[in-house]
Amino acid sequence: MEYRKLGSSDLEVSEISLGSWLTYGVGVEADAAEACMKRAFDVGINFFDTANVYGRGAAETVLGRILADHDRDSYVLATKVYFPMSDDDFGLSAAQIRKQVDDSLRRLGVDHIDLYQCHRYDRDTPLEETMEALTEVVRQGKARYLGFSEWGPRHIQESLDLVAAKGFEPFVSSQPQYSALYRRPEAEVMPLCAANGISQIVWSPLAQGVLTGKYRPGSPPPEDSRAASPEMGGMMDAWRDDRILEAVQGLAPIAKEAGLSMAQLALAWVLQHENVASAIIGASRPSQVDDNAAASGVALGDDVMTTIDDALDGVVQGV
Repeated sequence: MEYRKLGSSDLEVSEISLGSWLTYGVGVEADAAEACMKRAFDVGINFFDTANVYGRGAAETVLGRILADHDRDSYVLATKVYFPMSDDDFGLSAAQIRKQVDDSLRRLGVDHIDLYQCHRYDRDTPLEETMEALTEVVRQGKARYLGFSEWGPRHIQESLDLVAAKGFEPFVSSQPQYSALYRRPEAEVMPLCAANGISQIVWSPLAQGVLTGKYRPGSPPPEDSRAASPEMGGMMDAWRDDRILEAVQGLAPIAKEAGLSMAQLALAWVLQHENVASAIIGASRPSQVDDNAAASGVALGDDVMTTIDDALDGVVQGV
């Protein structure tokens, strides 16, 4: 496993990180989650990403129980705040941030969070109020660094202006959706972040598993796949278009020629971007952790990158 510096922070994170979105404590039982976490540590993954809203606290609770068996300085822990935990718990107001960070710390069983992230942008709360509250969280020692997920360039720039004007704690990470099939961050978000000490931690680098090649055009999803799951399948509908699935099958010979699985090819693709610090994977079996982790350190030549672009021409979103 290779490691990259996370933005302007002093955190060194594994190129492959393990997430728990709609899985641990919900779609994946605790024993399977524990097996995946154990394998992650075995292969050198040190970065674990979750959120308070995943399973309405269930994912943080499961993660906390597992991490209790590991030295606190052996891993980097990230969680998020924004989405409703109940009808009254929502957004990025100062009151919500203060409440939710304490709740997350309790569920995770730690005295600090390494990376505390705004899960989305809150249009109903002044950004200055949000950043003042987040700065308080850092200066109280409850979090070491701050990040955001799915913020557009205007809001990123506004945060940078507030840091300069008010002395607030800066953001060091951005967590956007990014894959060979979804490239919207490339146009504005990545250049702006790169110029200001903010790294990308990308989610869905396998496009909800589509880039593994296991979903075939005209065929139902495998019974043991996320697409077949009542809890998780609906999230994948956007990628289960036959045109996309047919194009993805064109990546199979490219991966074979490179000596990689299709998942490794897709993960190596996102890691070619120098502003990407880590690619978040989801795993329900240790074998998936093994396969995905092997993408770390893989260098794809310009010719391979071009061949991938050619194969996916016409189905890439966000360009």
